[in-house]
This record gives sequence, C-alpha cells and structure tokens, in this order.
Amino acid sequence: MADHANATTILLIEVGALLLGLSLLGRLGMRFGISPVPLYLLAGLAFGAGGALPLSASTEFFETGSEIGVILLLVMLGLEYSASELLASLNKTKVAGLLDLAFNALPGAIVALILGWGPIAAVALAGITWVTSSGVVAKLLRDLGRVGNRETPVILSILVIEDLAMAFYLPILSALVIGAGLLQGAITLVIAVSVVIFILIAAMKWGRFLSKLFPAEHAEPLMLGVLGLTMLVAGLADRVSVSAAVGAFLVGIAISGPVAHNAVQLLSPLRDLFAAIFFVFFGLATDPNEIWPVLLPAVILALVTIATKTTSGYLAAKNAGIGKLGRWRTGLALTPRGEFSIVIAGLAVTAGIQHELAPFATAYVLVTIIIGSIISRFPDSNWFQRLVSGERLQNTEISI
Repeated sequence: MADHANATTILLIEVGALLLGLSLLGRLGMRFGISPVPLYLLAGLAFGAGGALPLSASTEFFETGSEIGVILLLVMLGLEYSASELLASLNKTKVAGLLDLAFNALPGAIVALILGWGPIAAVALAGITWVTSSGVVAKLLRDLGRVGNRETPVILSILVIEDLAMAFYLPILSALVIGAGLLQGAITLVIAVSVVIFILIAAMKWGRFLSKLFPAEHAEPLMLGVLGLTMLVAGLADRVSVSAAVGAFLVGIAISGPVAHNAVQLLSPLRDLFAAIFFVFFGLATDPNEIWPVLLPAVILALVTIATKTTSGYLAAKNAGIGKLGRWRTGLALTPRGEFSIVIAGLAVTAGIQHELAPFATAYVLVTIIIGSIISRFPDSNWFQRLVSGERLQNTEISI
C-alpha cells in the first residue's frame, strides 16, 4: 500500500512538473513566433530514455495520453469539414493534390531506399514527407492574420486533400506493416478501405441524423457524447486495421452543423492538452542518442521537401489565379510537417519496421516546423516583397 502511494506521489510530481514546463515552453514559442510543437518534442527527448533527466513513474501515463491525443487531433480535424466539402475540394483541386503527392512523397521514398530501409519503410517515409501539419498551418494563418486572404482557400483545399488521403493511406500502411501474407494482407486492406468508403458515404447521407443524437445547446452531454462516440469508433476501427486515428477523423466528418461547431469549442482545450502529451511522449520514446546518426540525412531531406512543398503550393496557387505574393505565401505556409508525420512514424516503429524512423521523423519534424514557422513570415517583409515585385512597394499596394 505504501509503495503504491509512493508511486502515485512520484507520478503526480512528474506529470505536474512536466505540464508546468510545457506551459512555459508554449509561452516561449509564442514569444518568438514559432509553434510549440518542436519545443514539446525537445522536452520529451530531455526526459526520456537517454535524456538528461529520465522520468521514472509517468511514462505509462504519457503513453495512454498520447493515444488519446492522436484521436482528439484527428476528430477535431474532421469536425472542421463536412463529407460533401471534402469531396468537393477533392474534385476542385485534384490536380494540385496530385502535384503535392508527387513533389513531396517521392523524395521520402527515395531517401528510405537509398538508406537501405526497404520498400515498407519507403512507403512510411513517403507519407512522413508528404503531409503538412494542419494544426501548425492553421495556427500560422491565425497568427499572421491571413485567414481572409485570397490564397487561404487554396491552402485549406490542399490540407483537406491530404487529410482525406490519410484516411486511405493509413489503412494501406497498416496492412503493409502487419507483415501478413499476400492474401491476408489484401483482405485486410480491402476491409479497411471498404470501411473508410462506407463511413464517408454514410456521413454524406445520414450525418445529419447522427448529429441529432447530441444536444448542441448543452455543453456537458455534447462533450461526453462526441468524445465517447469518437473513442468507441476509434477502438472499433483499430480492431479492423483501419487505424484509430482514421476512425476518429471519420467521426468528425460525420458530425456537422451546430453540433460540430459547438463540439470544436468544447473539445479544443482537451485537444491542446492531449496533443501536447502526444508530442512529449513521442520524444520520451525516442533516445536522443539515436538522432545523431540520422540527423544529417533528416536535415537534408527536410530542406529538400521544404523546397518541393513550396513549389507545389506555389503552383497550386498559380493555377487558382492567385498573384505572385499570394503564391509564395501559399507555398511557404505549407512547409511544416507535424502530427500526421509523427503518427505514421509511430505506426511503423510500433510494428517493428525500421527503428531508425522514430529519431529520423523527430529530427525531420523539428527542422520543418522551425524553418517553416520562420520562412512563412517572409512574404510580409519589405525585402521579400521588393524581391518578388522587382520594385519597392508598400504592403497596401501589393496585389494578392
């Protein structure tokens, strides 16, 4: 009994101290205008195995919290869109989506093959380098006051396409990393993709009836109901190899109207808390000593894919008729990678596919978020505007 009480005391102290530290790191990130995500990853590295001060009692707590964090991140993304909006965006910007895939997934796959990690790791690293961090980009757009800009719908359309593509990509990756035989793997994949398609169709046809299950005007039952349904479906999805994250994303898509709007307001603080825990745990599970051997290729790949993401975003904005400065704002804003990249790496490493993917992904995400948070501000500076326009212009005179 005394041992249990002592363990609980240590757990509370460790969790409380780390959460307080994360609060200070978040404030530091705001002070310098960067996302707190890389700071959370660094905190995890500092207190994990091989770090400066390894935690002893709270690792299991952070592991469970990180799983909840992934689910909340994905359901909140889904709540931002309806199924019809997703499919409309896919049809409208499918060319931009294909360019985005080709420009940004191929470098990751090629690097994995060059490093000798094999085809399954190549598929995983392709996903890591492909998908932009919706959370980081959304925060950047708000912080920089660009929500109403003409190029913002282009940015959001690309994010929507990537999020929808993840609903199919993650089941495919799950089937590959399971390592089942060809027939069993094909069956698992067909089941997973069929479930995703069924839920999308059901969300379009009957999503409004699902939303009626929850009282939009009553906060407590609404929060408990949406959170309970999300975790239930996430668990069931994981049982059929769709991935809990995708299940949560599809629940968010299925809920619409005032219910979705109010659920976003209620769940946002929970998402922020558990998302921070998610990034911390990924750092805790990564030995910082394992980063050094993969740091150079991770940095090189990050620089290459920052360039390719900028190019694909620029071209997407150009095709949409956006002016030069808006094209640069689009491309540079899309460069940070984040939550999905970490989810993909975690899925592969948990299945025993290329242990180096975890430290590689950590270094890669750190570099893209830090550089992306900085260069996304370039189009607001006078020197960049002069460089793009070829002459000295004031901000109010620039056509977007």
